[in-house]
Amino acid sequence: MTMVLIATALYAAAAVLLWHASARDAVQHRGWIPLAVLAVLFHAETHAEAWRLLQGPDMHLFAALSLVGLGMAALTTAYGAFGRMQALGVVVFPLAALSLLAYHAQGHSDNANELGWRLQLHAWLALLAYATLAVSALLAIFLWAQERALRQRQFHRWLRALPPLTELESLLFRSIAVGFVLLTATLLTGVLFVDDLLGQHLVHKTVLSVLSWLVFGALLLGRWRRGWRGATAVRLTLAAMALLILAFFGSKIVLELVLHRTG
Repeated sequence: MTMVLIATALYAAAAVLLWHASARDAVQHRGWIPLAVLAVLFHAETHAEAWRLLQGPDMHLFAALSLVGLGMAALTTAYGAFGRMQALGVVVFPLAALSLLAYHAQGHSDNANELGWRLQLHAWLALLAYATLAVSALLAIFLWAQERALRQRQFHRWLRALPPLTELESLLFRSIAVGFVLLTATLLTGVLFVDDLLGQHLVHKTVLSVLSWLVFGALLLGRWRRGWRGATAVRLTLAAMALLILAFFGSKIVLELVLHRTG
């Protein structure tokens, strides 16, 4: 419990510092970085401690949500430390804290998943893909808000905390490209390592994941061949992410909360 509270407090402090820095136009403020790094480390140690106790990885719904939140927080910290996308932390750090609190409140799985290294590789690739593409979705929302504000000549103070439009768009597509590679690896390892991938409760997850992969792939291809950007990029990114959320967390919600089965 102590580590959960410390991580939550650190996430909150980092988000507040970023919020105030944005309000003061202090876009190069760096005081939040040590807080975010410590929050990520305490968050990770919470899961590591649970796995040591359970003698295996805990991958139930709320554990997976927390791990995705952890991945998003780690990526956001890296983006902010090495670039100008610090404003992302104002949204991501509270989400990571809430996911960790939900994981702690729901408790650990009664029995940890006894996964071999092949299935563990598949699971970790999936979680990394979801975290990366979830950050991409948030970047798309920031891009939409920035374009809308500029088009309407509403020069809000928060706009100064964002990188220039072209730089933000470039970051979005780089993030999508990395997430697409991870999602591709996830699907490939699923085909190679998961028994009866199209059977039982896996069929919906597989079909929706493939549809999401196709949309992300079409977006990257359209960007390369036709220079897709702006509203088109935002709509396709959010549509693909919605499919991915339904594929993984939608199926887990039905299986674990409705049917009381492990997914």
